[in-house]
Amino acid sequence: MTGEFVKIARKSDVPAGTVRVFEAAGKRVALCNVGGEFYAIADLCTHDNGPLGEGELLDHEIECPRHGARFDIRTGQVLCLPAVLPVPTYRVEARDEEIWVAVSR
Repeated sequence: MTGEFVKIARKSDVPAGTVRVFEAAGKRVALCNVGGEFYAIADLCTHDNGPLGEGELLDHEIECPRHGARFDIRTGQVLCLPAVLPVPTYRVEARDEEIWVAVSR
């Protein structure tokens, strides 16, 4: 979870309870807003490389829309099969109204 911080969005771009996908340093990042707290994970289900950011967000879990694998957006850990490998997560900083994410290049 190291890397250089880059601005990827404004807080208003990701309303509470939603996920939006942005690109940062050439990587697709799913930015999740849970009650005003922001979390960033790779937009990549480790089961089949599916678009995790298109999945349903429930509290601190996101479910892949393809086969139902679930992940903890805080840690990237797998919560439900068929995935067995965690998803990369990224550090997030809210700077005034901007959201910055640390990604490795």
